[in-house]
Amino acid sequence: MMGGAHPGPLRAETGDHAWLRYAPLDAVARKKYESLAVSVVVLGHSNVLESAQGELIRGVGGMMGRTLRKGKNLPQENAFVLGTLADLRAAGTALPAPGDLREDSFYLTTGRLHGFPCLIITSPTDRGVLYGVFALLARMARNETVAGLNEVRQPFAPIRWVNQWDNLDGSIERGYGGRSVFFDAGSVRADLTRAGEYARLLASVGINGCAINNVNADPRILDNNFLPQLARVADVFRPWGVRLSLAADVSSPKVIGGLDTFDPLDPGVSDWWRRKVDEIYQQIPDFAGFIVKADSEGRLGPSTYGRTPSDAANVIASALKPHGGVVFYRAFVYNHHLDWRDPKNDRARAAYDIFHSLDGRFDDNVVIQIKYGPIDFQVREPVSPLFGGLRSTNQAIELQITQEYLGQQRHLCFLPPMWKETLDFDLHAAGHSTPVKDLVAGRSFHRPTGGFVGVANVGMDANWLGHPLALANLYGFGRLAWDPNLSASTIANEWTRLTFGNNPTVVRTISAMQLASWRIYENYTGPLGAGTLTNILGSHYGPGVESSERNGWGQWHRADHQGIGMDRTVATGTGYGSQYPAPVAGMYESLNSTPDDLLLFFHHVPYTYVLHSGKTVIQYIYDSHYEGAQQAEELVRQWKSLKNDVDDESYGAVLARLEYQAGHAIVWRDAVCNWFLRMSGIPDTKGRVGHYPNRIEAEGMQLQGYAPFDVTPQETASGGKGIECAPPLQSCDASFRFGRAAGWYELDVEYFDQNNGESKYRVFVGDQQVDEWLANDHLPALKPGGDSSERRRITGLALRPGDVIRIEGFPDGKEFAPLDYVEINPTPQ
Repeated sequence: MMGGAHPGPLRAETGDHAWLRYAPLDAVARKKYESLAVSVVVLGHSNVLESAQGELIRGVGGMMGRTLRKGKNLPQENAFVLGTLADLRAAGTALPAPGDLREDSFYLTTGRLHGFPCLIITSPTDRGVLYGVFALLARMARNETVAGLNEVRQPFAPIRWVNQWDNLDGSIERGYGGRSVFFDAGSVRADLTRAGEYARLLASVGINGCAINNVNADPRILDNNFLPQLARVADVFRPWGVRLSLAADVSSPKVIGGLDTFDPLDPGVSDWWRRKVDEIYQQIPDFAGFIVKADSEGRLGPSTYGRTPSDAANVIASALKPHGGVVFYRAFVYNHHLDWRDPKNDRARAAYDIFHSLDGRFDDNVVIQIKYGPIDFQVREPVSPLFGGLRSTNQAIELQITQEYLGQQRHLCFLPPMWKETLDFDLHAAGHSTPVKDLVAGRSFHRPTGGFVGVANVGMDANWLGHPLALANLYGFGRLAWDPNLSASTIANEWTRLTFGNNPTVVRTISAMQLASWRIYENYTGPLGAGTLTNILGSHYGPGVESSERNGWGQWHRADHQGIGMDRTVATGTGYGSQYPAPVAGMYESLNSTPDDLLLFFHHVPYTYVLHSGKTVIQYIYDSHYEGAQQAEELVRQWKSLKNDVDDESYGAVLARLEYQAGHAIVWRDAVCNWFLRMSGIPDTKGRVGHYPNRIEAEGMQLQGYAPFDVTPQETASGGKGIECAPPLQSCDASFRFGRAAGWYELDVEYFDQNNGESKYRVFVGDQQVDEWLANDHLPALKPGGDSSERRRITGLALRPGDVIRIEGFPDGKEFAPLDYVEINPTPQ
């Protein structure tokens, strides 16, 4: 793809270069940069500065078709000059430095050196110089002017990290983009090329730290024999200014250290951590620190000995402090065995109840890592009140780039709009304006450090995250961590231009799709703050409305036959709302002032309760789900309009994902709406829910070999049933007679694609085969239901009254060629 209009064929893209494609610019765009330098001079010596020089040569070469000459001394020609402010001073330049430049900030400016015009990229640090190079190249890739540059960019916060939940066996917890780039078969990968490429991607958006292993940490990560392997990862990170961090298990002194305790107040435990940290720094001198998950979801923690999170954090922080390391202690601490029958129990209270009372008791190199909401990365949650409850403790916000609850990169869901709402939310924590972005950056209460952490979970897939459009979330996280005042639309526009080029139609269409996608996903999943309504006891993927209830996990929505919602008010509920500062607490305490989008998070209301929008709760549930499914179908249409404007490989990969999403949105729509219809007994005023006039249930067809079975939960299959071709049968078929007017139709076959077999299907109209496929999509499911339900659309069928439509199924493994229904609709005009 070209930078502007594309005169030639579009080149195939796999996504491996992400937003660093440096595709050739067209003639008009190239002309803007014709007068740029012919060489690149680096003042100073470091592997990061070498990376900066190499990146500039690579970028200019890709976009302009020129190879810049390398230099080490002040130029005698037009040149790019790279160096820290100290390097520039040492070289005798008289560059007037702008104001107070913070660590990692950079300065792009033009000036004359030895009488020659130069473009200078400088910073207090070599890492900042690298960031400046990436910023300059991004400008060029977006066809923006670089003439007369005089620009300072400062990071909003010192901490801009990603976490990877990679396991030593190479799997990734909540990872949807392939296996680990770091680990395989219990060791660090022999080939770390991909890990180095990842570090380059991170550096390009200003991310300066990466924890490479699962927060549910394997203690072996700190074994002496493992440290040399970790040093190899640090070696490929270092040229890109990314510091290695590790998740640590607080029980390590006992589990791998040979002690009989891991009590954080035991002197022997303190000594073990000190010695272990010293060993790490001997091999990884720029080691960044640890992240700790403890007393959470079965993980051991300080409560084993009656100690507090501050006790556990400080013993590790003390060992790190002489080396300049930090420890992130996750505030994700809660009891997952709550008594659901007690209406006063509330998981949302946990983080504040535990950590607020410890404010000021954590060492200065401890950072409390707080999930953006009080539950667990739901499609919509209020801001965690803990952000406003820590005035004397460092904190960082934890955002989730990987889409654990949000479609797992099979559904398009662009997250910067959600993150912006969170970061811009004003908690009024000090009697004046304190947006979350200021609190986590340490600005509101003058903390020494703080910032942003994103759970990324990239993998070995060529496009890193599984969905070709999902990389916009990694890019967006980096951009917001650097500057949370950027708008979501700016980020979408930037990413699209860098990834697909500057064709205005492409930029406009993809940006619009991205910006709408979070609300679309929310519409057909979890409305009004009730949670995502997914299967929380399993994959966290497909619909599972009732899975939240009657268990100890605390993600309750309290739906019954009369109403829905958690009462978290002070007056009659759990009192969670009181954890907010008074202005916010007052807003959420009242039904009148609680925003509709969060109504069911804070209040239990009848299904007939009328929202600010004028709709009843139950009708909003019905309407939003039908609207969301229709919007998902519209995403397909929008993408198809770009067929001749993006390369074939990207076009096909994205289209397949969007078509799958449109089909799965209907599964979600029907499951949620039918569950609430059954629970409330209140019909849809528009007559849609439970009525599908163009649908033929599989169990109602003429069956040969196939047999009906019940699907659990029942709402995850149309009519609560499917059909299967069980052993010892090798094939089965289901047929029905078409009885509508002659015309052109599209036929949707809803089937179940499990990951424990690869069934084959064939579809016939009369004796003519019109389609066949293999069910091998590797969805997160071992049985028929909402996780495995998938649509196969057959278009352009000329059907006549009396035509016999027949589906043959060939089972494989434990997947018995299951079918749910067929739906036939006229071909859209």
